[in-house]
Amino acid sequence: MPQLTAEPSSNLREQILGHVRSEVISGRAKPGTIFSVPSLSTELGVSTTPVREALLELARDGLITPMRNRGFRVEPMTAAAMDNLFDMRVLLESHALVTVARARLTDTAELKRLAEAVGVAVDAEDMTGYLNADREFHRALVERANNPLLTKMVMQLRGDMRLYGIDSPEGRKRQKLSVKEHFQMIELAKNGDTAGIAKLIALHILSWKPLFMTATVSPQKP
Repeated sequence: MPQLTAEPSSNLREQILGHVRSEVISGRAKPGTIFSVPSLSTELGVSTTPVREALLELARDGLITPMRNRGFRVEPMTAAAMDNLFDMRVLLESHALVTVARARLTDTAELKRLAEAVGVAVDAEDMTGYLNADREFHRALVERANNPLLTKMVMQLRGDMRLYGIDSPEGRKRQKLSVKEHFQMIELAKNGDTAGIAKLIALHILSWKPLFMTATVSPQKP
């Protein structure tokens, strides 16, 4: 990752947060990997404060675990836990998008901009950019349900995923398909098609399951 230069420090923290999150959930930082504040600060060319803040936030989210005097360790994900995450994501995200469609989405410009950003990242094979843009698209879409607690729960579940295999040829193919699906979600929500959007978001989530589950079951050595 290029050295970070953004100002103010809160922006740096968000960039570091996105970088480390993508490293963990994509599997590039395998279970057992240790992130140390000084080492990561040197790697990114930033001070230790935003790095520490970002790692502590990810630890609160359960993505990494603090280790006394060592840093933060990436924890493994079991197949059973992954299966539960998929079940809950379908349940909650379907409810959120059906709610949005039932109200008929009208403000589509920002969502289309975010969907386009996902496509740009996919075309550039920018994994961190893709994961961050995809996250922001889904956050913005779910927020249209006007239920902050629902948004918080959906984003927490998405943040808990381990997207092992996403950088593989199969994963990149699925990324390209997901870009088209984002635009379809916008249109379905705009047209009030509750059945169509429920079916699409379930497909959008579960199409990843065979890839992620296979990689999760196959132990990833640190």
